[in-house]
Amino acid sequence: MPGEKNLSVLLKSMQPILHQGEFVFCIINDAGEIPHSEIIGLFKETEGCTVVLRKELADKYNLSYTYIAAWITLNVHSSLAAVGLTAAFSTALSAEGISCNVIAAYYHDHIFVAKEDAAKAMAVLSRFAAGTI
Repeated sequence: MPGEKNLSVLLKSMQPILHQGEFVFCIINDAGEIPHSEIIGLFKETEGCTVVLRKELADKYNLSYTYIAAWITLNVHSSLAAVGLTAAFSTALSAEGISCNVIAAYYHDHIFVAKEDAAKAMAVLSRFAAGTI
């Protein structure tokens, strides 16, 4: 089933969900170092594999990280071909001084913001559904 492409529909129905916990981005040399079931996100880069994990798992595996994030999922099935969704929410978050790191997966967009900005980011994202942005 293809995802939604209409930006207006996406913004009004994004339904942000804040996941409990703290999340970190780490570099590993081999994706096999960590059980697949514990990895939230994985991307292979020239310098190594970037993994997104729960902070406690990174600590368990003695992995270094520099950024502790909150994880927000936009609970709308957005098309990978949709235009403007990332720009809209990243602009709104930026206007509030909130940095965001985005992972677009097949069904949903996932936003990682600094842990201390989680509540503020949720308020900004929720304003889209209310039509106040």
